[in-house]
Amino acid sequence: MAKGAYTINSMEEAIGQYEGVDSWKTIILLYNSALKEIGTKLEILNEEFQHVHQYNPIEHIKSRIKTAESIVKKLKSRGHESTIENMVKYVNDIAGVRVICSFSSDIYRIAGMLASQTDIKVLSIKDYIKSPKESGYKSYHMIITVPIFLSDSVVATKVEIQIRTVAMDFWASLEHKINYKFEGEAPEHIKRELFECAEMVSDLDARMMSLNEEIKEYAEPEEQ
Repeated sequence: MAKGAYTINSMEEAIGQYEGVDSWKTIILLYNSALKEIGTKLEILNEEFQHVHQYNPIEHIKSRIKTAESIVKKLKSRGHESTIENMVKYVNDIAGVRVICSFSSDIYRIAGMLASQTDIKVLSIKDYIKSPKESGYKSYHMIITVPIFLSDSVVATKVEIQIRTVAMDFWASLEHKINYKFEGEAPEHIKRELFECAEMVSDLDARMMSLNEEIKEYAEPEEQ
């Protein structure tokens, strides 16, 4: 193989090449590496944006690896056996990155910058901002693969990226706690309150973005 040329393997192929090595530890190594790759990419984009536009679109970044218990529960709910192969094949959010932005306009800006990178492959997109969930949940979800360069191979590793505003994240965190408390069966009046709060969050995001645009208009003449 020529220098600089490489073949990207799937995670299933990567697991198979390490005979005698714990398969679970292999996929965790890959997923942790993918989180580092995406985290670095996001930090570079944020720093570049600050350098060029004197503005940081990203407030902060959270990342996590799904617990084995949560993965098994998800597989069972979908009727799959709890195997390493099924985890890799059917669970797309084992490695997850959450990107928190100041304004809703930043969400699509960041998504576009990531999708345009040549080594990132976008597998699917779910835009819960344009089409919110019935509960009122809003966020932008991307399932992507990023190449992980190992000593003798390159592995395309899946990561779920969620991009949302600070206000959306606050609402989603509260909804998650309520659903956990009631095991997904919250009383109807609480569901209604949550939905109304989601509408208030949307209104707040829109007003804050409008206010930010107005502030920028005031600042631009002073810079000239």
